[in-house]
Amino acid sequence: MEHEKKVSFQLLVLITTPKLAEHAAEMFKKGALPLQYRFNAEGTASSEIMDMLGLGSIDKSVLVSMVPKHLSTILIEKLYTELQLHKANTGIAFTIPLNGANNMILRILDHDAGKDVLNTSGKEENSMSETKHSLVAAIVNSGFSDDVMKAVRAAGATGGTVIRSRRIGNEEATGFWGLSVQDEKEIVLVLTESANKVALMQSLGESCGMHSAAQGIFMSMPIDSVAGL
Repeated sequence: MEHEKKVSFQLLVLITTPKLAEHAAEMFKKGALPLQYRFNAEGTASSEIMDMLGLGSIDKSVLVSMVPKHLSTILIEKLYTELQLHKANTGIAFTIPLNGANNMILRILDHDAGKDVLNTSGKEENSMSETKHSLVAAIVNSGFSDDVMKAVRAAGATGGTVIRSRRIGNEEATGFWGLSVQDEKEIVLVLTESANKVALMQSLGESCGMHSAAQGIFMSMPIDSVAGL
């Protein structure tokens, strides 16, 4: 029990092409990394721009896995090398710190997860973990992701990823606050420098806030390590 309290974890997120996502999923599987989730998403560049640059489809896959902190930067490096994230239209990988997890998850993840694929015996974090980025998530009504991208680009962001979703909520609560909330939602994920986070969220609030047609809700999360920028 005392050992479990000392274990810290991170959420590793990979946004990449469907083909590279398959390769990454195999890497995760060989490394015995549990708690994987996969979502279909879209890049925010127009198809005309993608065709002009010869970059192909804007379809994206989002892979999410919970990993022990001391292995996360090693896996980021492995993804960067294996998927060649330094090249255009490959993808981006980053980690988000987690404050806690239940005991079952702790036991699963603290069982030498990832040693096969990482080819390591407990290498500690390196300088890659010291980054200054934040992940901004904008949850808006369906059809307003373009408005979100206009707002974040005006604040200096260059791109984002759109995930289609559906709200599950308490109708009585929304009625109490006088809100008419659309079920179909779009989640726009934007990775930005932390120094630019406030300006970006202010721009979002002005154009896509809760009192606009987009009915946006915005949040930001710190990023521990990143590869692919």
